[in-house]
Amino acid sequence: MKKNIHLLFLLVILMPLCGCMAQNPARQYTFKTGDPNGIGKWYMGREIAHVMGFQGMEWLDRPEREAEENTSILLRNMNIRVGDVIADIGAGSGYHVFRMATMAEEGLVYAVDIQDEMLAELSKNKEEGSHKNVTVIKGSEKSVNLPENSVDKVLMVDVYHEFNYPIEMIASIKKALRTDGKIYLIEYRGEDDKVPIKKVHKMTEQQAVKEMRVAGMKLERNIGNLPWQHCMVFVKQ
Repeated sequence: MKKNIHLLFLLVILMPLCGCMAQNPARQYTFKTGDPNGIGKWYMGREIAHVMGFQGMEWLDRPEREAEENTSILLRNMNIRVGDVIADIGAGSGYHVFRMATMAEEGLVYAVDIQDEMLAELSKNKEEGSHKNVTVIKGSEKSVNLPENSVDKVLMVDVYHEFNYPIEMIASIKKALRTDGKIYLIEYRGEDDKVPIKKVHKMTEQQAVKEMRVAGMKLERNIGNLPWQHCMVFVKQ
């Protein structure tokens, strides 16, 4: 009997340690040569893509983007309310930011990016448009640098697959998300060869669900009304 009690006590002590070891991010990333458009770093069988630099800013603001991606439909999918607090992670020059700011006129939109050039463009566009409900935030490769429990909706458009540290970034986003908050994960469909985007810059629903599940997020639904992209809605488990 004493032996069983000792074993039970030992298991109680060791279980948290095992959990910490299992969640150690350094042990979950692997490195090997892959796609020339990837960084050679892999997570859960997926190679992480190179970040699109600020040099691609014009492509983000291209006139044909609405026709190609149906961005108006995407924003309607988010069911934005006037008082929502929204974070656009990887906001770029603010293509979605300022549209959302108009819709959430009594709320707040955090425009988060890590590139100084993108942040400068965001700030310039904010001032020119007099958007008082937009706050520009400099994130890092491991954190979105947002207040805890502060955000109703998080938008990530074609950016998650470029995170150098996806484990840390989703943990940071989850921390900023309110209990009933939602993540809108927009990614070019990896299942569809007809989508004219490089393979490493696309994701399948299956892969996204697998990665988000280990972060404590579950797929609420995948809204299939965009021409090229998944519109996956994740909530806390």
